[in-house]
Amino acid sequence: VALLYCAVVVSCVGGCYRLRICKRIKFQVREGVDCVIGGMYRKILMRMRMMNATRKVVVGWAKEYKRHLSTTTTNQILLSPPLVSVDLPEIWGSTSTLYHHHPSQSPVSDPLEAISPYPCVRHGYFKKNEESKQHRHAKIINGKSIAEEITSRVASNVKRMKESIGKVPGLAVILVGQRRDSLTYVRNKIKACEEAGIKSVVAEFPDSCAEEDIMTSLSKFNEDPSVHGILVQLPLPEHLDEEKILNLVSLEKDVDGFHPINMGNLSMRGREPLFVPCTPKGCLELLLRYGVEIVGKKAVVIGRSNIVGLPIALLLQRHHATVTIVHACTKNPERITCEADIVVTAAGVPSLIRSSWLKPGAVVIDVGTCPVEDPSAEYGYRLEGDVCYEEALSIASAVTPVPGGVGPMTIAMLLCNTLDSAKRLYGFT
Repeated sequence: VALLYCAVVVSCVGGCYRLRICKRIKFQVREGVDCVIGGMYRKILMRMRMMNATRKVVVGWAKEYKRHLSTTTTNQILLSPPLVSVDLPEIWGSTSTLYHHHPSQSPVSDPLEAISPYPCVRHGYFKKNEESKQHRHAKIINGKSIAEEITSRVASNVKRMKESIGKVPGLAVILVGQRRDSLTYVRNKIKACEEAGIKSVVAEFPDSCAEEDIMTSLSKFNEDPSVHGILVQLPLPEHLDEEKILNLVSLEKDVDGFHPINMGNLSMRGREPLFVPCTPKGCLELLLRYGVEIVGKKAVVIGRSNIVGLPIALLLQRHHATVTIVHACTKNPERITCEADIVVTAAGVPSLIRSSWLKPGAVVIDVGTCPVEDPSAEYGYRLEGDVCYEEALSIASAVTPVPGGVGPMTIAMLLCNTLDSAKRLYGFT
């Protein structure tokens, strides 16, 4: 009986001990599970908060971008916003709402597409849909008509300045040699200045002129208070030091935008050049006025000159395009170019760009101007572009003609820069 009693007691004590251990294990397991679930919950909550914060920041940037692009006043001449206003901080990673969207939202290929102030962008005019895959005639980007509109607005501003303070902008041009294309450009610039009411003067030098003669003339223009813009027509003869001459132009009068400080500010995020080079600025203005999407698009620039290729690549990059520069040493340029949504060509080779170089639906900006002998033309020659125009019309969504595309816009941008220089000097708004 005693042994039986002891066995019962031991069994009961052991059961209680095992029960206590089981409860402790169960508590520990529950505590561990709660810890894991709680940690996951906290991580998920933190991630959601980060995404929400990032979304608010990016939406703020987008609203600011829209505000700068859509602001129109009676005195605004161009759509091109200040470059600093479109600079967005780099955001990388899975939390970036620039590249990831909430499942409840419809997918958007362009983060700023939904808020774009341009109807062509909002309504997908240049989108690559089923219609664009079919062979159709490209839209012709008429730079001449846009340039005329801009020149008219510049003229009204010049008139208002003259009536208000009795001053008008002044432009001085340095022309060296008798290159046909340079003569054409200078002639057209002087004519445009007359139409806009801008005072202009041309200092002409022969091909064999000494560098000192040009620099003396530049120094006089720098000191002349009636001259607000100085333009050195490029290219210069080989015996002249182009860099040395351009560096002598006053930064405040460098309406061509080629001064090293202007070019440096153009290349750096968060900085604003006093002047943007005229031809690249005109190309960008055409893209903006025709509602072409730039943000996140693939852009190929053919040519890397300091006059066009390099600055237009920098401008497109500042507007958040993915930019590739193709030059004479580039391998497989055709393969690279045919992937581009936007093609800007400034190679100076007639009909270099054929239809096989272009992606269906691409936007083509032809900056090339090559004089070709033509006895029937007014001056004995005509201008041809880098793009085979007829072939581009059948595959691109939009293309600029030559002449009548970028050329008039270059002159219009020169007038704008000269007017801006005078406004800055006199504090006129």
